[in-house]
Amino acid sequence: MKRIGIGIVIAGMVLLAGCAQKKNVQPAELTGNWDPFNKQQIENLINRYGKAGDSYDPARPPYVVFDWDNTSIFLDIEEATLIYQLENLLFGFTPEVLDSAMRTGINPAAELADTNTVGKKIVTGDIMSDISGSYTWLYKNYSHLGGGGSVSFDEVKKNPNYLNFIAKIRFLYDAIYKTYSADAAYPWVTYLFAGLDSAQVRGMTVKAVEWQQSQKIEKVTWTSPDPDELPGQLAGQVCVTWDNGLRLVPEMQQLYSQFRQAGFDVWVCSASFSEVIKGISSWPAFGYNNETSHVIAMELLREANGKILPVFPENAIQTHGTGKTEAIKRYLAGPTGKYGYGPIFIAGDSQGDQNMLSDFESLKIGLIFNRLNGKGKLLGELARQAVESYRKDGAKYLLQGRDDNLGTLIPGQETILSGATEGKKLP
Repeated sequence: MKRIGIGIVIAGMVLLAGCAQKKNVQPAELTGNWDPFNKQQIENLINRYGKAGDSYDPARPPYVVFDWDNTSIFLDIEEATLIYQLENLLFGFTPEVLDSAMRTGINPAAELADTNTVGKKIVTGDIMSDISGSYTWLYKNYSHLGGGGSVSFDEVKKNPNYLNFIAKIRFLYDAIYKTYSADAAYPWVTYLFAGLDSAQVRGMTVKAVEWQQSQKIEKVTWTSPDPDELPGQLAGQVCVTWDNGLRLVPEMQQLYSQFRQAGFDVWVCSASFSEVIKGISSWPAFGYNNETSHVIAMELLREANGKILPVFPENAIQTHGTGKTEAIKRYLAGPTGKYGYGPIFIAGDSQGDQNMLSDFESLKIGLIFNRLNGKGKLLGELARQAVESYRKDGAKYLLQGRDDNLGTLIPGQETILSGATEGKKLP
């Protein structure tokens, strides 16, 4: 009898062990309100390219990238945290730092796109002066802002400077976005974290999420005091409306888990501040269990003691629009990236995601959460492709509907907008 080479025996044992391991891998099975076709396509992708698939190589694992706001969750965590921060006056800066930060990258002489309540145009510098004046009063009087004040929070809230400050900050954030661009607004809102550290921002985010889940899903309007109540306001009275009722999405919590269990690396790429994303995506009670090191988002410089500075790093990438593609290439897909190859799955919802959804040849599935926006833009074209390829083999883009009245996914491509009773597929 011929003797079998030991190398052949070992190779056979490794092969059998690998086969046994694959047999023990549970196939992906998603639950919840997924569109049935989307569910099947995503499960097929996980089963084909994950540990159960013949091509899986743990040394070169496939990876996926999720947007966060209105993709992984319902509504926007940056905006929800801003509301919580404003309502509770959780700030770490002096009035001088606030005034300087507000003007960074913004022309104070320019008129804003939004008007005040009597229809008068607002000069940017005027509303900034109003905000600075009210914050100065709060800083000097409220006992927890570091200005030596002794007034309690309950008493501070009764003063018109409180409502003037929070309403005008929120109004100005929206107005900067509309007047200038996301390039100006997204860094601007992160500057409000100046003087805090990472733990404080993450802790604030956790509190904001817990609070929001108990809130009704509705639109909330803040109106600053009228001239009789708080004289001397250069911008006059303003009004701003924002969305209340952020919700975690069970289907996405499960999807994150299914990808990880199947051997995929999971990443978040967001236009929100990195510490805010880490606060929600990695907090165990929120169910996403994302690694803090797997967040690509907006960054700010820090002092030696870890305090956040209102300064956007010179070489940092603004992670929205083309910046998301650039960041994924720099940190993950490009020659100097962690992998050197592109993502296999990307999920997003807005024009800020449309570039990363279309720029990678490696992409097998692009999941778009339908918010009925992007008409005339690349996002709208990708959504149209998803509608036209629905229930067809080889569909690359999937359109997932939701009910904005309930903050939940629905098992179809249509989305029901807030206040509506019927869904639509395309804007």
